Amino acid sequence: MTNAKKFTIEFAGKTLTAEFSNLAEQANGSVLLRYGETVVLATAVMSANQRQGLDHFPLTVDYEERFYAAGEILGSRFLRREGRPSEEAILTGRLIDRTIRPLFNQKIRNETQITATAMAVDGENDSDIVAIIAASLALGTSNIPWNGPIGAVRISYPDFRANPTYAEREKSNLDLIVCGKDGQINMMEAEANEAPEKIVGEAFEYAVKEIEKIQKWQEKIIKEIGKTKRTIILQEEPEKIKEAFKKHFHKRLEDAIFEKRLASDLSEKAGLNMAIQDLKAEWTKSMETEFGENIKNVAEELFEESVNGIIHLNAIKAGRRPDGRKPDELRPIFAGINVLPRVHGSGLFYRGSTHILSVVTLGAPSDVQLIEGMEIKMKKRFMHHYNFPPFSSGEVGRMGNPGRREIGHGALAERALMAVMPDVDIFPYTIRIVSECLSSNGSTSQGSICASTLALMAAGVPIKNPVAGISIGIMMNADEYKLLTDIQGPEDHHGDMDLKVAGTKDGITAIQMDVKVDGIKPEILKEALEQAQKARMEILNVMFKIISEPAKELPPQAPRVIKLMINPDKIRDVVGPGGKVINKIIADTGADVDIEQDGTIFVTGKNEEGANKAIEIIKQITHEYQIGEICEKGIVSRIFEFGAMVEIAPKVEGLVHISELAPFRVNRVTDVVNIGDIIPVKIVGIDEMGRINLSLKEIDPNYAGTKTKPTPRGGGYEREGGFRDQRGERPSRRGPSRRF
Repeated sequence: MTNAKKFTIEFAGKTLTAEFSNLAEQANGSVLLRYGETVVLATAVMSANQRQGLDHFPLTVDYEERFYAAGEILGSRFLRREGRPSEEAILTGRLIDRTIRPLFNQKIRNETQITATAMAVDGENDSDIVAIIAASLALGTSNIPWNGPIGAVRISYPDFRANPTYAEREKSNLDLIVCGKDGQINMMEAEANEAPEKIVGEAFEYAVKEIEKIQKWQEKIIKEIGKTKRTIILQEEPEKIKEAFKKHFHKRLEDAIFEKRLASDLSEKAGLNMAIQDLKAEWTKSMETEFGENIKNVAEELFEESVNGIIHLNAIKAGRRPDGRKPDELRPIFAGINVLPRVHGSGLFYRGSTHILSVVTLGAPSDVQLIEGMEIKMKKRFMHHYNFPPFSSGEVGRMGNPGRREIGHGALAERALMAVMPDVDIFPYTIRIVSECLSSNGSTSQGSICASTLALMAAGVPIKNPVAGISIGIMMNADEYKLLTDIQGPEDHHGDMDLKVAGTKDGITAIQMDVKVDGIKPEILKEALEQAQKARMEILNVMFKIISEPAKELPPQAPRVIKLMINPDKIRDVVGPGGKVINKIIADTGADVDIEQDGTIFVTGKNEEGANKAIEIIKQITHEYQIGEICEKGIVSRIFEFGAMVEIAPKVEGLVHISELAPFRVNRVTDVVNIGDIIPVKIVGIDEMGRINLSLKEIDPNYAGTKTKPTPRGGGYEREGGFRDQRGERPSRRGPSRRF
């Protein structure tokens, strides 16, 4: 690298170093950012020409993982290279996108791409915060017009530590990512363990102070080496079009937005959309007739800006909403459980025209998802997946693999529910929830949290507390603003903030915030958290009327998982040579057996009978026998001249010496027992090699007498067919034998 310039700052106790060079000199802007030994290369590129016919700003943000960054060869066994982005990479890309997007002029039609590539990861410092700051620096020092720079920080609690390591985050009750500038916040993502609203509000203020340091540092760098921003000519609406709209369509549009619709309308969203779209089509056609087809995009943009202005003005000045609700009023809520047969648990949640069906599936511990990524390696026993089919919004579209939106919404709901999931010691099942968005009209992710909570309780999963979620929006105009509870349709599309807050009656479990403005002040966000808490309690009260606590019993169709702890030294006995023993247990009982290295065994059966049978076999195999223990049903497995081997448990044998068969002298072992006989035995000795010595006579001294009788002299005994001497021959009828 040549012409390299380095800038450093102490950030949360570590050195943050930005290096600018010709490493990626073809990009409009680039930076190599190092924090600890985590290094991210960020680049920013904007196309020279505008794309015609677009109705949005074409921004693409990618976060790229490179396995070499972790010093490992990962990937599929048959394809040892990076493939499609992991969920972690997609979520990090979304963090960057949601942070930088609001600071672009949305009328720009030049394709823009931000790429953040993880070049090295140290296992301590998460690359997501580094990637956000790197993207800001790459844009800020480039010639791309952008209203940055922006700072980012991760906050933990209870100590309010900035940028904690992975190990420190494990002990934290709050994992909060905050991005912003100029004392305001424009993006948030949080997972919490029922954190009180007051604590989260204090975390906002702490984060803003840390962000200010990074922002000022970036401003100094940009002032010193930043390129002059290019000028992009934006298409403006001719004054004649503005006048025509104001004169002929503005009042009609306002009436269409706030028109009271009948309950017989297709839906609250469909009715409003239909009215607005019909008017939009009429407006666009009239402008094309008067000014030509080239004016279509300009006319459509003016129409959307007018919708935005009308909704803002009415909300701020009059507290008026398109569906007639008060600013803090929820839409009608419906909740239901067990709506599907055969599944392990299902929950249905309606909030207005947002309808979500969530389904729970319980699996064996071995059903965990194995994650082996660049930064994260873990076994995931709780998964939440979110589906958003096109019919849910009344559209026709592609069905297939989940996109970034589905992955992001699923991860948000998963974080919200993670805090209340039972520990593996209490509930050792693998849990998967699938939320199906069947109708969408605002905040389906929060509806998924509510439906999933219902499904979990219906399935008998002992969650610690029910969770509900709600979205709070805001309409802003200079210093004026109005917070709106449960935003929908045009409020979501044209609003300035979408703050999603999930939690229990005791506190917050997840937050996600996006804005369309430069940022929101912390004091306004505190107010929004209070409004969200009020709405959350209303939703929980409706849910409690349907189900107030988890079902006491698992559904009949759910598998049964039983946990057992054994001595780790006994694991080899359960597995057997080549897995022979464990495979026989599985075949005989129909249960799955999962063994951990610490001696934990999970037995999963399709029914309780099979699981209990497998547990009993394992207990017998792994039982550590003590002198004095009794086995009522030992099976004679082998015969020797000196005694008999008796199987007292599968693969566990002990020796009954010939002297321990009866309280009198026994000449031959087979005179008392034979192979296959079931006899009671008592453990009378265990040697230093673990060999077990058994006794039949101590537990049942009369057992041998049922088969033999002692002879009065000479050690003879009686058997069926008469007396025999010790050689098995009949004694003479003359002499002393008659005196018997």
